[in-house]
Amino acid sequence: MSEPQGHDAQHQDRPQHPDWDLKKLRILRTLAETGTVTAAAERLFMTPSAVSQQLSALARRLGTPLLEARGRRVQLTPAAELVLRHTEAVFAQLERAEAELAEHLHGEVGQVRLGAFSTAIPALVVPAVEALRRSSPGLTVSVREAEAAEAYTLLAEGEVDVALSLGAHAPTSHDPKFSLFALHADPLDVALPADHPLAGQPGLRLSQLADEPWIHGHSGPWAHITTAVCEAAGFVPVRAHAAADWQAIVAMVGAGMGVALLPRMAVVPRGERIVVRVLEADRPRRHVVAAVRRGAEQAPGASRVLEALREVRLD
Repeated sequence: MSEPQGHDAQHQDRPQHPDWDLKKLRILRTLAETGTVTAAAERLFMTPSAVSQQLSALARRLGTPLLEARGRRVQLTPAAELVLRHTEAVFAQLERAEAELAEHLHGEVGQVRLGAFSTAIPALVVPAVEALRRSSPGLTVSVREAEAAEAYTLLAEGEVDVALSLGAHAPTSHDPKFSLFALHADPLDVALPADHPLAGQPGLRLSQLADEPWIHGHSGPWAHITTAVCEAAGFVPVRAHAAADWQAIVAMVGAGMGVALLPRMAVVPRGERIVVRVLEADRPRRHVVAAVRRGAEQAPGASRVLEALREVRLD
């Protein structure tokens, strides 16, 4: 009998049971997030050729093309999109398995790695860690300062177990990689020079500062938050000076160069010539959220850290 030809021969070359290599699937997911082989290689600390080789090997094992060239970029094929949908469910289930195993073996003994933005560390993370030392002495928390973009990359790559960010910079609730948890609504106060005419004004409203020179970031989160809060009060703030560091902002306010919003979590240096007023009527807020890899929310260490973070009082 002659060898099978054409369509039948192609099917014969395909594996009956694809090898679901988790390392290669993570590379495919990273490529989907970054859009180019080069960017994926940089994030994964691999060479572009190694990324290409791994994905080519995965395509051969699965018996279907995974990538299509689109100029200098690559595009996932429909088959690759299908694989990734199921991959996220697999990763989440593995996280649940690890969480249950950790609880079975260690209970609340172990280490949780936490990535948090700078102002959250002294105001939120440190008090939570101090409380955990008393309530869960067998649990070790390792803290790493990281702004939102880096924190979520570290979380996705397994370098941290919990990530903190402002809600405005968190992934959407539809992101299959993460589970999100609301932690706090951080009140925003207004900083005025100590000799400002409104420094002692009872019931100060944000709208009374519409004509003041404002100090906030040139771009990025704090610029957007300041603008949004002031617009909600009925005016667009005129930025006189730009700074991202809280100490720099406070120093400029103390020198009479303008006014600024300050999150309650920001540490105001002592001795500065400013008055910080609570905006009781306006009650502006920024929201702090935590995230874990989907499926890891029941891990005993992570759940205790999340609980401790929620219990910290900000006002």
